[in-house]
Amino acid sequence: MSVHFVASRFARVTPVALGCVIAALATPAAGQRGSSGAGSLPPRRAAITAESTATLEDQRPAASTARSSGSTSAGKITVGPSENYFQKKRTAAPPRNYVIDSQGNPRAYQERSGNLVVTKGTGVLPSEDGQVWREYDISPYTFRVKGKTRPEQAIIDWILRETGTDVWFSPPLGVLSADSRTLRCYHTPQMQKTVQSVVERFVNASGEAHVLAIRVMTLTSPSWRVKALPLVKPVDVKSAGVEAWLLSRENAAVLVADLKRRGDYRELNAPNLQIQSGQSETIAKTTPRHYARSVRPTSVFPGYEVVPGQLDEGFALNVSSLMSLDGKACDVVVKCNVDQVEKLVPISLEIPVGGVTQKVQIQVPQLVSWRLHERFRWPSDQVLLLSCGVVASPTGEATTPIPLLGSLSGGNSRADALLMIEHKGAGYLGPVEFVPSQLSPAAAGGTTSNSASGPAATTATPSVPSFINTRGRY
Repeated sequence: MSVHFVASRFARVTPVALGCVIAALATPAAGQRGSSGAGSLPPRRAAITAESTATLEDQRPAASTARSSGSTSAGKITVGPSENYFQKKRTAAPPRNYVIDSQGNPRAYQERSGNLVVTKGTGVLPSEDGQVWREYDISPYTFRVKGKTRPEQAIIDWILRETGTDVWFSPPLGVLSADSRTLRCYHTPQMQKTVQSVVERFVNASGEAHVLAIRVMTLTSPSWRVKALPLVKPVDVKSAGVEAWLLSRENAAVLVADLKRRGDYRELNAPNLQIQSGQSETIAKTTPRHYARSVRPTSVFPGYEVVPGQLDEGFALNVSSLMSLDGKACDVVVKCNVDQVEKLVPISLEIPVGGVTQKVQIQVPQLVSWRLHERFRWPSDQVLLLSCGVVASPTGEATTPIPLLGSLSGGNSRADALLMIEHKGAGYLGPVEFVPSQLSPAAAGGTTSNSASGPAATTATPSVPSFINTRGRY
């Protein structure tokens, strides 16, 4: 009986004791693994375990709260710490130094700035269209030009006038740059020939300045064309509203003498304009016109002030000339701007000042303007005559036959503006008067012929000129 009691007691205690023994054996092992397990694991597993343990400790309160509220919608546990680790590792990885283009080939790239990708390129200029590199020595021209800060800019301007600007900003790739000694060009062989022809006109030309005689004339009525028709030879012009004619020097003198007899004839001063080959010179005559432009509030009495305005009324004429190598052709770019204040329209504004409304008058200018920007080429022994039609008068004065009527009308007018340009030659310093040494037979009612006597006579009848104004207006 005692044996049966002992056996039964042992059978009851054995499961509990067995659990205690297992717990006692497991506790030291867990402590030992917690203290030195990280060091015994491989480095990658140890890093993952340490980071996962730290992250898990931070997430325990949130996890316990979620379990207490019963939010186990998915019914499964996600291993967030391990995913965060690999995600961070992928983000921290350095980018590749190449990308795959549309043809499947790798190409180098740099860091993106928004949607912009900037590459270093191959370091070699493209030459698919046969482009070649050329350097032109322009120092013989730039060193003899006086009074200009960047004389090489004139060469660039004339090259762009000859070639147009589109060929340098569209395929094939082109480069055009210049300093005081060298002009560098990268383009096709055909374009290099054009550039070389322009540079030769600068470098091989004589160093003497060419003189242009310029007249700016106005007439109220365009009826002067009736008598001038037998003396002029019309040529084509691309600008709308602009007409151009060529005259011999004798016929030009006859025309000017006939225009001076008209009561509505006005002329600006005709200067001796000396232009170094390829360079530009400007003739300007402007008068400031002041008016009340606006009103703005102030902190002092009466609480506002009138803002003044100013307009420059008059004209500005810019001329750039380039002679051919043989001196028989004159290439001129004419740019003329005329601004005229037709009237100042008054407007009354109501300004509240201290509870009282005061009226202040301002003025709005009514402007009349016209612009001319053309390139012409004609024989240097002839005279170019331009008409822009009946436009705002460049002088800003009324060109009526009776001056009193012009003053009563306020001085503003419309006029047929004429521009006459004559090449006087290199180093010419004489008077700029269109006075013929011998009247042409056309003045006496006969036919036109060239005379061999007199400094203004021509040696041969010139052919119809070619106007090079279809290459673009740079």
